[in-house]
Amino acid sequence: MTSGSSTRHRTEAARAEQEQARQHEQRRRTWTRLVIGASVLVVVAGIIAAALYSSRPEQTATSRVAPDFTLTDTNGVSHSLVDYRGQNVVLYFSEGAGCQSCLVQMGEIEKMADQFKAANITVLPIVMNTKDQILADMQANGVTTPFLLDDGTVSTAYGTIGKGMHGGLPGHSFVAIDAQGTQRWYGEYPGMWLNPTDLLEQATTALNS
Repeated sequence: MTSGSSTRHRTEAARAEQEQARQHEQRRRTWTRLVIGASVLVVVAGIIAAALYSSRPEQTATSRVAPDFTLTDTNGVSHSLVDYRGQNVVLYFSEGAGCQSCLVQMGEIEKMADQFKAANITVLPIVMNTKDQILADMQANGVTTPFLLDDGTVSTAYGTIGKGMHGGLPGHSFVAIDAQGTQRWYGEYPGMWLNPTDLLEQATTALNS
């Protein structure tokens, strides 16, 4: 073998070795990207699953004597649960001020006032806000039903504290109380919405069972 042939052979061998190294590195990078991509998908799927799980409605139909209370509303009128004996009551707990869907929920319930009245149901919205805080949102969303102002005592008594998006505030919850003052149904809706037609059906079914 001549010196020139030997040199060409070594050069070709070096190139082949470099090509093999390049292909190996390319495969390694592709594999790494696939592993990272799969890991990201697993994490995202876990986050989505957790979010869907935490946003599932929860309902209980355990009966108990409804905790009594006396609260003042945004019009300065005092409301005691005992004053509603003889009629059914639905308490609507929400985060109130700053939660537009909470105000929209009450506005949509107002549109079905006749249907709730026909079922002998009075809806009392309860928030842990100051009068000025909730009034501003009521006016902005065209809501006219007075909100009862709670310092947290009533929300705690009905077990809705800390179940919303913000700790220390009530979750988006409904409580159905019959004409004798017995709690018949509790529904919690982390999605911040319950169709008023479904609310009426749920409450009526529980109250008449």
